[in-house]
Amino acid sequence: MSWRWTLRSLRSSRARFHGRSHELFFSTSLCSARSSRISVSPENSTKVVSCKEGRCWGARGLHDVRYQLDLDRSSEEMDPFSLVADELSLIADRLRSMVIAEVPKLASAAEYFFKMGVEGKRFRPTVLLHMASALNMPTPWSAADNLFGSLSGDLRTRQQCIAEITEMIHVASLLHDDVLDDADTRRGIGSLNIVMGNKLSVLAGDFLLSRACIALSSLGNTEVVSLMATAVEHLVNGETMQMTTSAEKRCSMEYYLQKTFYKTASLISNSCKCVAILAGQTAEVSMLAYNYGQNLGLAFQLIDDVLDFTGTSSSLGKGSLSDIRHGIVTAPILFAMEEYPQLRKIVDRGLKEPADIDIALDYLEKSQGIKRTKELAAVHADHAIKAIDAFPESDNENVHISRKALVDLTHRVLTRTK
Repeated sequence: MSWRWTLRSLRSSRARFHGRSHELFFSTSLCSARSSRISVSPENSTKVVSCKEGRCWGARGLHDVRYQLDLDRSSEEMDPFSLVADELSLIADRLRSMVIAEVPKLASAAEYFFKMGVEGKRFRPTVLLHMASALNMPTPWSAADNLFGSLSGDLRTRQQCIAEITEMIHVASLLHDDVLDDADTRRGIGSLNIVMGNKLSVLAGDFLLSRACIALSSLGNTEVVSLMATAVEHLVNGETMQMTTSAEKRCSMEYYLQKTFYKTASLISNSCKCVAILAGQTAEVSMLAYNYGQNLGLAFQLIDDVLDFTGTSSSLGKGSLSDIRHGIVTAPILFAMEEYPQLRKIVDRGLKEPADIDIALDYLEKSQGIKRTKELAAVHADHAIKAIDAFPESDNENVHISRKALVDLTHRVLTRTK
């Protein structure tokens, strides 16, 4: 069952594929990788809270939230997460209401990673809220001209809905991934598949996807539905690529980047584009938003792959060396293989034996694999920043603050330790 049921319901509204710029991107990304060698339910008693209903959710509705800005401070000192803390809190409350289920066991499973204290970094909602504010400019279809005062409450609520949908899809993918990977921890606690079993974990993921479908349908925008359907399809494609790869593709940087785009970057890039579309932005500006999310997502995953080797279980909230112990080859090992071709024989054996893993780690340690992966992540972070710099000019100070927050998030991706 897993993703198939959801894909069937989502894809019925797809008319065409969006965001094809990633095809051109892969050749550019591959060149960057190579150049780094030289340079550095039916209705029942359980009510589902839809996005439209959410306008009345607490404190005069989500659209009345104001950023917690201290304009006496320089924007460089502002924390992107703190700037949207009130909205993040309200979105978290709304998500907990959206995942309520009639069956107690399913309810407990579905809300497992939405409970206070284990919501995670809320990185994606933060990006999307800042993207919505960064694109709050007059358009041929919108008269919005002030970030916090005049921004349509209905528009802001709809854009927040994209953040909620994205988070539900993301958590659903984590639940399914943990089953496939036999993971035992997630976000510093026992993974749901360990606590409640594989079957309930898969069903909880499916349930979250169904809730995401309900929220998505409430937006009434077929292009947005198509984009988010594409993101879900890419999640499935990426996981399948990881599970069923050949030995040759397993050692291909191009294949790795395509898989990484599908598994990590597609969701945030398509979500950013949805936020722009809902704001009435042009196709060009919408693609800039897409490009920002695409490159940010790739940089994020590249650093995640580095941290799998350099981080600790306690800092990451999951077991370190988890990828290589599952035979998954990521960028640091791929770069190490370019320096030490003899490593290829070890990788081809599947990295199933502890001794082979130790040998691979020895080669990685004396190679430039970690350094070059960080450099490639920096290239993508730079591409993300250039996309923000290419946004139409605005004299609204708060628009500038959100754009700087998006730039700051790229730096945080590169320097994070968990």
